[in-house]
Amino acid sequence: MKVWHGRTVVHQVTDARPSLTADIGRREKRYFIQMGIRTLCLILAVVLNVPWPIRAMFVAGAIFLPYIAVIGANQPSRDVSSPFTSEEPNQTEIPRHRREIGS
Repeated sequence: MKVWHGRTVVHQVTDARPSLTADIGRREKRYFIQMGIRTLCLILAVVLNVPWPIRAMFVAGAIFLPYIAVIGANQPSRDVSSPFTSEEPNQTEIPRHRREIGS
C-alpha cells in the first residue's frame, strides 16, 4: 500500500494489463476469424445462384471485411484502463513498442 496525500492507494492484480504476447495472440485470432468469414463471403458470392441483393451482400463482405479486420488487428487492447491517473503529478507512462501486427 502507498499513502498519497492522505489517501491509501491500493493496486490490484486486476489493474494489470494483459501481456503483449496475449494481446497480439487475441488480435491475431480475431483477424484470422474475420478473414475466414471474408473468404466464405467470396466463395458464396461466386458459387451460389442467389438473387443480386444477396450476392451484393456477399461481395460487400468480401470487400469491406479486410479493412475492418486490419483496423481491429492493429488496435491495442482497451480492456484495462491505464494505471496512471491524472491525480499523480509528474507521472507518465513509459512508451512501449508499437503494438501492431506486421505484414
